[in-house]
Amino acid sequence: MKTVAHILKSKTDQTVYTITPTARVFDALKLMAEKDIGALVVMDSEKIVGIITERDYARKVVLMARSSKETPVRDIMASAVMYVRPDQTSEECMVLMTENRLRHLPVMDGGKLIGLISIGDLVKDVISEQKFIIEQLEHYITGDRG
Repeated sequence: MKTVAHILKSKTDQTVYTITPTARVFDALKLMAEKDIGALVVMDSEKIVGIITERDYARKVVLMARSSKETPVRDIMASAVMYVRPDQTSEECMVLMTENRLRHLPVMDGGKLIGLISIGDLVKDVISEQKFIIEQLEHYITGDRG
């Protein structure tokens, strides 16, 4: 299994998009739509204070008849944020995500936010690894050892 650092390096866009807790939910949604992403890390200065996802919007704004143009991000964000380190494996991340029903994990290194991985990033990594193994086995079976 690859490490989180390897997964981050393989991402085409390594930018971590953030928003402040005082920003309006509408602005968070607009940014997520523009960047075609499903979550934003909520930062207060250099500190992670939460994460906001499309799911938060659906459940805590739409279903509760709130206004996204009036509601601040801090009112709907998840404030208990789990994170991983760059040296952790993709398998460890999958376990964390599955057990805690998460789709996004910030990556912290020395107290600093350096990336964000999604369940999609992990699935892509697993598929890539399985494809490589299948190719190696096919070469072995056919006797084509390069």
